[in-house]
Amino acid sequence: MTSPSSADLRVVHALRVRGFVDMPLVAEVAGMAVDEATLLLAALEAVGHARHREGRMSGWMLTSDGRAHGEALLAGELDGAGCRGEVEGAYSRFLEGNQGFLGLCTDWQLRPDPADPAGGSIVNDHADPDYDAAVIGRLTEIDSAIQPVCAALAAVLERFGGYGERFATALDRVRGGDLDWFTKPMIDSYHTVWFELHENLLATLGIQRAKEYAAG
Repeated sequence: MTSPSSADLRVVHALRVRGFVDMPLVAEVAGMAVDEATLLLAALEAVGHARHREGRMSGWMLTSDGRAHGEALLAGELDGAGCRGEVEGAYSRFLEGNQGFLGLCTDWQLRPDPADPAGGSIVNDHADPDYDAAVIGRLTEIDSAIQPVCAALAAVLERFGGYGERFATALDRVRGGDLDWFTKPMIDSYHTVWFELHENLLATLGIQRAKEYAAG
């Protein structure tokens, strides 16, 4: 049975996986009304777990205490739902494709320089449709592998429920010719969703990204 997350956890976790976000996006990611998210953020701010930054770009972010609070909530949820093994298995399957996906993103941004016999690269200006089609074909293969991982996660924790659909939407947009949806930041591109899912898995399992890299 899919386990729902508490409202407090959903707000804290929205800040964790999205970083620095405005109120409407906090509410959207947390799956609640703006009024409810506003009250919860005010409560988090009152105890030093979140803060609002004003300026050219205004938004909410976790404090270091808020990050620790969120990790405690996540650990409690994972143990309470009894699904640590399932999430760990999904994380291992995610890692199996992670380096391949990151390499694919590099291949999307750079392509072989036809004028360089040594095999150098140039910025991909997307002037070679055959090259782009081949890379998009590889992205389709990666999507086929990540969709079952998303489904397995969504089956045990409700907050993982939207990833499969978000990946599919980004892939459809890339296939339809909107190439920004492959790697562009600040939109729900395939790379943006991939990075967020990775952060979600790390946070859920209490793994530090630096330690993951050190472990290879």
